[in-house]
Amino acid sequence: MSIEIGIGGPQRATVVEILKTLLADEFVLYVKTRNFHWNVVAPNFHDLHKFFEGQYEALDDTVDEVAERIRSLDHFSPGALGEYLKSARLSEAPAGGLSAGAMIAALQADHEALASSLRGDIVVAEDANDHGTADFLTALLEGHEKTAWMLRATR
Repeated sequence: MSIEIGIGGPQRATVVEILKTLLADEFVLYVKTRNFHWNVVAPNFHDLHKFFEGQYEALDDTVDEVAERIRSLDHFSPGALGEYLKSARLSEAPAGGLSAGAMIAALQADHEALASSLRGDIVVAEDANDHGTADFLTALLEGHEKTAWMLRATR
């Protein structure tokens, strides 16, 4: 069955490539945030533990939404850790040894990096006449900017 949503195959393929990279980044950030949730040590442990929990829960939803956006454009979503690590622009974090401040700084930097990347991704989606993906990416951009602000305010 062919897909007829007003966006040609080459344009959809272009958009899907940025979404696959975004999916990898969001998944790496999800794992990093979950790692920090488990391993944070600080006098305000409980607050940071809950703070990170809220973030990884939101990222879990985002990962699912990005994967489903790829599927809605009639492509398969990557689902292997090796694919994510190969495609991601973000890097993993060690399981232990980081201070709470270093964890917060690392997450802030990643959310800011994603916000920056999303600005370019939105242009690609708009150039492909994919206004649905552009709107979707704009909402993600706003979420990453807000999370970066909350992390900055915590430092």
